[in-house]
Amino acid sequence: MLKRYLFKTIFSVFFVWCLGCGQGSHEVKDPRLMIAIDATFAPMSFLNEQRELDGFEVDLIKEVVKNAGFDYELVNVEWGGLFGGLITEKFDLVISSITILEERKNRMAFSIPYLQSGVAVLVRKDIENVDNLEQLAETNAMVGAQINTTSYYFLQKYAGIKIKTYEKFGHAIIDMANKGNDAVVGDSVQVNYYFNKNKELSQNARFLGSRMTSESYGIVLRKSDLELKRKIDASLTETLKNGTVQKLHDKWNLGEFAAVPMPE
Repeated sequence: MLKRYLFKTIFSVFFVWCLGCGQGSHEVKDPRLMIAIDATFAPMSFLNEQRELDGFEVDLIKEVVKNAGFDYELVNVEWGGLFGGLITEKFDLVISSITILEERKNRMAFSIPYLQSGVAVLVRKDIENVDNLEQLAETNAMVGAQINTTSYYFLQKYAGIKIKTYEKFGHAIIDMANKGNDAVVGDSVQVNYYFNKNKELSQNARFLGSRMTSESYGIVLRKSDLELKRKIDASLTETLKNGTVQKLHDKWNLGEFAAVPMPE
């Protein structure tokens, strides 16, 4: 009986010790982050001529995660799969010019803002005596926008405007060059990119006023990843304060309507 009791006691202690070892090893998290980005938004994120991920946000996220002490893998994912992949833990971070909105905060967490952008308008130069969207609406102008974007919903505020939708913003630009619409509305960074890239466009179109709205972009995380958010915010704060983000802004020529914020 005594031997059997001693055997049970030793076995129990050994089992608990092993269990404790297993739990400790399980708590060590992989420092490699899976990061998703939708590479269809030049110059923020796109595939270059070598079919490699490139752009302002690609450069930015590399700086932020390395400075935070993480290894990473960056994958190109269509917009529709970004948030679902984050929630199901397929990805740890998402960066893709995602506006920080209160309704989105109910389902996910955001880093501090890394860029302030908004809606900008290009109008054909032969559309004269028009200096704002209100005047454009009075002419019952045909205005193009990428469907289901912030720009598209913004246009709906102007009753006189006829909205023409496109699957991609670039298609709206091409249509304007062919006089298929009178103006186009898009994110200020994207509008600026096409305006500077296309000489014919810069000769035949002009900006209508300045930036129409103000939006802040943030890196997206799961709400439960509090420690990861703390590290990402700390790293992003440093890259904002030391001028790294501004240098990337200048490198990619994001334009005067896109501003680098200073952390509070």
